[in-house]
Amino acid sequence: MRDLFDKIYKDKGPLGKWAAQAEGYFVFPKLEGPISNRMKFRGKDVITWSINDYLGLANNEEVRKVDAEAAAEYGSAYPMGARMMSGHTSLHEQLQTELAAFVKKEAAYLLNFGYQGMVSTVDALVAKDDIIVYDVDAHACIIDGVRLHMGKRFTYKHNDIESIEKNLQRATKLAEQTGGGILLISEGVFGMRGEQGRLKEIVALKEKYNFRLFVDDAHGFGTLGATGAGAGEEQGVQDQIDVYFATFAKSMASTGAFIAADQEIIDYLKYNLRSQMFAKSLQMQLVVGALKRLDMLRTMPELREKLWKNVNALQNGLKKRGFDIGTTQSCVTPVYLKGSIPEAMALVKDLRENHGIFCSIVVYPVIPKGLILLRLIPTASHTLQDVEETLDAFSSIRERLENGTYKRLSAGVQASEA
Repeated sequence: MRDLFDKIYKDKGPLGKWAAQAEGYFVFPKLEGPISNRMKFRGKDVITWSINDYLGLANNEEVRKVDAEAAAEYGSAYPMGARMMSGHTSLHEQLQTELAAFVKKEAAYLLNFGYQGMVSTVDALVAKDDIIVYDVDAHACIIDGVRLHMGKRFTYKHNDIESIEKNLQRATKLAEQTGGGILLISEGVFGMRGEQGRLKEIVALKEKYNFRLFVDDAHGFGTLGATGAGAGEEQGVQDQIDVYFATFAKSMASTGAFIAADQEIIDYLKYNLRSQMFAKSLQMQLVVGALKRLDMLRTMPELREKLWKNVNALQNGLKKRGFDIGTTQSCVTPVYLKGSIPEAMALVKDLRENHGIFCSIVVYPVIPKGLILLRLIPTASHTLQDVEETLDAFSSIRERLENGTYKRLSAGVQASEA
């Protein structure tokens, strides 16, 4: 018998082994100052491309005023208790009604957190005889929800309709044996690559297969569609998404989330979502703040227009300069480069220290070895000047990566990539 902690002492994990070199700079960095297009990192001004504040509401004066007034009126505790017992209010109901109308569903239900809510919703929707079919590149919250499922689950190749259909055929055969149903899960926008889920093609498969569609639209809500109702609206199939999920953590620049569906489905979920039934109600200051933010999403299309002006300027500029930004169909802007993890560290340090550009870095095991992904999130707060400075900086770092400068600078990094 071994000590439970032996595995921790011997293997820090594919990311943890880099902690000595990375922590405090490449991971767990400390950005300072008001949330905006330009913040401070280690005392230096940087253009910030790593904040999911799509519509620029995080530091909006009107929003901050409402947040402050709500905090003064209600404090940070009210309402106390779970909603089923003592934490339910008319403002929670009002927000749910307005969210449902905004995403064109009969009803909605508030969730305290996006990650927690997604895990619990997956768990509540399926029983052991049911089968889950989901994208291999699904977000961690979906994967963790699927892990709770005691029945069968199948993954399909990322956004691959042929693979989806093949797995629906497998799931159908199994469901005929178990007497269960099928839940297919996709994201509206995949947050790493920026691709939209192929919702229109998935919905078309309902003519051949009996399944229900659950969509995580965290990055699409507020940014896509004629009114900002998300990827389903963008693709013209919002009414055929059976359960719709979105978070307040991105376009709404807050905390919380919601699910929306037919009234009977929401009625079932609110009595069976363990993470909500046994958790304190969403704080009133967050509810009041979300009502204000939602009103701005509805009545200020200029926020979304400014966002997309910046998105198009950044993405078109990168493509004109020959950068590989994959097949993004959203605000998420990935830039793919080739190099090792030590080279990636040297590159990002140059980008931050010498060019004043702060963006997220993604390496193995999130993406294949030998690739570096720099992930940029344009917002309505950015300016075209920010875009031009960033394009110039990226051209410079690419040249230094290709001529071996970063390889030489990273030669002293000791951690093994094996």
